[in-house]
Amino acid sequence: MKEVLLLESFFHYNWQIREEWFEWCESLSEEELLIQREGGVNSFIYTFFHIIDAEYSWLRGVLGKSDIAFTFTDYNTLEKIKILSHQTKHEILQWMPLLVSDDGAKKVEVSWDENLYTKDEILHHVIAHEIHHIGQLSVWARQMGHKPVSANFIGRNLMRKL
Repeated sequence: MKEVLLLESFFHYNWQIREEWFEWCESLSEEELLIQREGGVNSFIYTFFHIIDAEYSWLRGVLGKSDIAFTFTDYNTLEKIKILSHQTKHEILQWMPLLVSDDGAKKVEVSWDENLYTKDEILHHVIAHEIHHIGQLSVWARQMGHKPVSANFIGRNLMRKL
């Protein structure tokens, strides 16, 4: 039970940090959000798109659902990215009991990769993937002379029973 709570807490951590980054980005112009930057996966907006797309695809794969490929041109503004994030998060929250159930060793096959992974590997990968890319956003923020969103887990009250 404790492992389930911890895993679920990290999904909520990522979503909370993502929302804070969305708020942070509201002070930037759309042009600044779309500027191709060094490192990372291109721009602020594309990084969010990539995080959301990967999260949704991998978690659909865990549940045996077919992949839905989003197109960046459909989500190339901050407002559109926020809508996509909220829609996918709402759906993922409905799946959460199945995602964090006790069958973590179950093998999962996804359409874009010939390898098999365990459900636990994928869940942990999805969490680490977003944390990794959020770190890149922090680097870009500092390069722009801005203070990034805090990545602290402590103080967010995420370990309470969800």
